[in-house]
Amino acid sequence: MHTLEFTVLIAAGSFLAGLLGALTGLGGGVVIVPLLTIAFGVEIRYAIGASLVSVIATSSGAAAAYLKEGYSNIRVGMFLELATTVGAMCGAFLAASVSTSAIAIIFGIVLLYSAYMSIKHHEPGVTGEAPDRIATFLKMDGSYPSAEGQLAYHVRRVPLGFGLMYGAGILSGLLGIGSGAVKVLAMDQAMLIPFKVSTTTSNFMIGVTAAASAGIYLHRGYVAPELAMPVMLGVLAGSLVGARILPRARVKTLRIVFAIVIAALAFEMILKGLKGGI
Repeated sequence: MHTLEFTVLIAAGSFLAGLLGALTGLGGGVVIVPLLTIAFGVEIRYAIGASLVSVIATSSGAAAAYLKEGYSNIRVGMFLELATTVGAMCGAFLAASVSTSAIAIIFGIVLLYSAYMSIKHHEPGVTGEAPDRIATFLKMDGSYPSAEGQLAYHVRRVPLGFGLMYGAGILSGLLGIGSGAVKVLAMDQAMLIPFKVSTTTSNFMIGVTAAASAGIYLHRGYVAPELAMPVMLGVLAGSLVGARILPRARVKTLRIVFAIVIAALAFEMILKGLKGGI
């Protein structure tokens, strides 16, 4: 395959990954790493390095648009980033001592979980209960736009969400993904934040989490510019398009398609990891 053809194909695949990542809050890394390793034969640590760069691009492209629309909760995102950043650094250090086959198997399991989370029914996070004391002290409660106007919500179970975010950070540093599935789970299910707010705040957070571990991969030489550049540009373009679509999109069908693709990639990654083919 010629260099130009290789670059164009990677950029096109990255565009779709960025689009899906922005719409679901799961981050484009869950598609980028298996795409590069399975379809293009890239060594998994270099794929993770490129994915981390693309995750930063996803966050940069989508977060500004979501913030302008009034969806993202910056107070929640900045507080939880304390946990994810520390976790990401721990995960990045662990990556050097874990075999590529083990990383592939772990990645496949995370992909299966992401597929499950993408189709799982989410109840609205708006509640009439009294707010959490920690959330009140940190002024985390907010509102978001909807067809009925601004809807207010309360943030709950902050310590539980903080602990889950540390785990999300470890996955991000170890696997080179935004670990958006865990972040959306922590905010939507544990902290009872409305799903669209959880999704957009996750997109805001994944860039900071990835940046914490990307420096370590760069120092170790796992960020190849000729690979990271088309991935970053493709994901950035896709995330900008996704951010424009989300406010008026029906995401249910997209989630089902996304889950099918992710599950197929997950089984392929696990199989290759068990065979030692990565």
